[in-house]
Amino acid sequence: MRKWTIPSILFLLCLLFLLPDQGRKIHASAEGDSDFPVDPPKVEEKIGAVPNGLTTDSDVANREAESMSRRTLRSNAEKFEFQAEVSRLMDIIINSLYSNKDIFLRELISNASDALDKIRFLSLTDKEILGEGDNAKLEIQIKLDKEKKIISIRDRGIGMTKEDLIKNLGTIAKSGTSAFVEKMQTSGDLNLIGQFGVGFYSVYLVADYVEVISKHNDDKQHVWESKADGAFAISEDTWNEPLDRGTEIRLHLRDEAQEYLDEYKLKELVKKYSEFINFPIYLWASKEVDEEVPADEEESSDESSDESSDEEDTWEEEDAEKEEDEKKPKTKTVKKTAYEWELLNDVKAIWLRNPKEVTEEEYTKFYRSLAKDFSDEKPLARSHFIAEGDVEFKAVLFVPPKAPHDLYESYYNSNKSNLKLYVRRVFISDEFDELLPKYLNFLMGIVDSDTLPLNVSREMLQQHSSLKTIKKKLIRKALDMIRKLADEDPDESNDKDNKDVEESSDSNEKKGQYAKFWNEFGKSIKLGIIEDATNRNRLAKLLRFETTKSDGKLTSLDQYISRMKSGQKDIFYITGASKEQLEKSPFLEGLIKKNYEVILFTDPVDEYLMQYLMDYEDKKFQNVSKEGLKIGKDSKDKELKESFKELTKWWKGALASENIDDVKISNRLADTPCVVVTSKYSWSANMERIMQSQTLSDASKQAYMRGKRVLEINPRHPIIKQLRELVVKDPEDDSVKQTAKLIYQTALMESGFMLNDPKDFASRIYSSVKTSLNISPDATVEEEVDVEEAETESGTTEAESSSNTEDAPKDYDDDVNDEL
Repeated sequence: MRKWTIPSILFLLCLLFLLPDQGRKIHASAEGDSDFPVDPPKVEEKIGAVPNGLTTDSDVANREAESMSRRTLRSNAEKFEFQAEVSRLMDIIINSLYSNKDIFLRELISNASDALDKIRFLSLTDKEILGEGDNAKLEIQIKLDKEKKIISIRDRGIGMTKEDLIKNLGTIAKSGTSAFVEKMQTSGDLNLIGQFGVGFYSVYLVADYVEVISKHNDDKQHVWESKADGAFAISEDTWNEPLDRGTEIRLHLRDEAQEYLDEYKLKELVKKYSEFINFPIYLWASKEVDEEVPADEEESSDESSDESSDEEDTWEEEDAEKEEDEKKPKTKTVKKTAYEWELLNDVKAIWLRNPKEVTEEEYTKFYRSLAKDFSDEKPLARSHFIAEGDVEFKAVLFVPPKAPHDLYESYYNSNKSNLKLYVRRVFISDEFDELLPKYLNFLMGIVDSDTLPLNVSREMLQQHSSLKTIKKKLIRKALDMIRKLADEDPDESNDKDNKDVEESSDSNEKKGQYAKFWNEFGKSIKLGIIEDATNRNRLAKLLRFETTKSDGKLTSLDQYISRMKSGQKDIFYITGASKEQLEKSPFLEGLIKKNYEVILFTDPVDEYLMQYLMDYEDKKFQNVSKEGLKIGKDSKDKELKESFKELTKWWKGALASENIDDVKISNRLADTPCVVVTSKYSWSANMERIMQSQTLSDASKQAYMRGKRVLEINPRHPIIKQLRELVVKDPEDDSVKQTAKLIYQTALMESGFMLNDPKDFASRIYSSVKTSLNISPDATVEEEVDVEEAETESGTTEAESSSNTEDAPKDYDDDVNDEL
């Protein structure tokens, strides 16, 4: 036995030296199963070894499936317990029914961008820290493994040491986690995750097993892994590809998250959330390419047989070409799938640059990418600014060339905004309107703030102190942008400034731009005057309209005031359904005759607008269809009132049943005998028409807003003069009363009001026509003779029936003859 002792000892020693090396090559499972290794040989390793190298036997498939399902931690890894708060957090995320799971990619790309920012900052003082070659490229790479259901996200950032992995991914700041958990219990909004520095754990929205491979310049490469079961493990990485520096996160997707293995889905998410990250984001994407491959011999023979069928006179000419072709190998083009790194964020975040350094073409390209508008039209205006002070943010605003077709259809019911909010270049949301008021929702742009928290909870944003400051500055900049658009438009300039404007090089390009803006978005400015009392005067400067002197061109309030007559204190306007109707209105006769300018409002919203726009630049607005109109001074007013006092008093009594408050002498009429005006604070005729056309309007509740009506008469008109003489002669004459009522009803209709009794009005008109035709008022309508007509109808019916009876056999005989 002793002679075997020494060899046995030597054999055991050899085993001891070999086992550690072998242990580094094979990673057993945590449970220590001896039946199979956790990482069995890959299928690809069999290629070339056997004829059917691409097939997999059932045992290997079963082992692979079981290994993937168990997600066991490596046995040689050092295991740690998650902090209690982190475990609670992960339970919330894993068991969440939250629909927007897309945010996991936003958070991981944001973390990768932070890591790249750190290494770039350090490289400013130590250039060697970046390394050389690919390692110096600061970029983010995304790769899919559809077979293993893995998404990999890699960056070449600063990386993490073993201690960093433990600290950052296992025992993060208790305060942040606690705050998030408390907020989750009250609001239930997982999108808040980015605010509290726990964005990494959003990976468990889509994955049930996560690996984090990281390499820091000051440490070896390590692997962090966890199933989110209360524990994680860290081990030195000796089997994965060396990263040199940076971090790679591998997400083993859940079965219900397989949609994220679609390349198009990932591209969409990056475009939505991370399009303007400072660093390039690449996706290992597939595409179809044409490839030349050797042609089969059969195809070559077919081609040669086809060539042999050519005509004989061309053979000699083609012999030389055939000899050359025979020397070249025959090939064909086939479609193949190739993979390459595709850049996903090619649009640069121009709002981070100095506005003076950005070209017009870059702004246009950025707008088209932002608005998904790839037409040839450019935005009408833009504003690029950096706000400093208590709240710092950067913003770019654009005025689109056209308004959406449904801009005002659901104006008060939609929370959709065209303004995107970014926090540190990470997209947060575009589904709230707290940054801009509704009337400016047509603007497109981006706001990027470093002070706002990473969350999209509307309730929290409304409470955030910085939001009001940002909103105030955005409104002011937006209105300045629109005002500048008007100031630079040559058509908006006064005649005295036209010469200076024409000399500018880009005047042709800017000509008519504000008129185009007004036609598309003018209603928004009017709604702003109604809704925004703080900026009402600024918005009033942007108001445009046509007047009786504008010759079809748009006019501003400032231009109107500059053309006012001396002594004119009020700004005159009138509202109606159309410009053509208003130009023929009797309310304008006296004003036009005396050379006053009147604003013509034809949009239904103008009626509401003028209830809020009371004055401008110390000038009051006066509706010329309402009482209280003052046009200069007339010394004859008192004499006229006295001379027509008896008529006005009599007429008021005759119209007592017509809701007439008073009958007065008018100073606004020239050729019309009379008009009906409303009291100063009641509805105009146009407003009554608008309210009556409302589908759900309540007539009983509208009655109090109609107010009393005033009949104003033209003392110089012959009809009014003759009526006065008849009243003086016989005030009790019934025909005179009927005439007075007819004149009133005609004036009521001409003034734009609806007649309460159209039948009564029609009867009076017909009576007047009878008189003009010398027809007796007692003449009656001739009655129809119903009996004769009935007999005629019965006779016709009998004749038709008899003729049909006689024709029937003939038609039948004709049909038979035709067939024969």
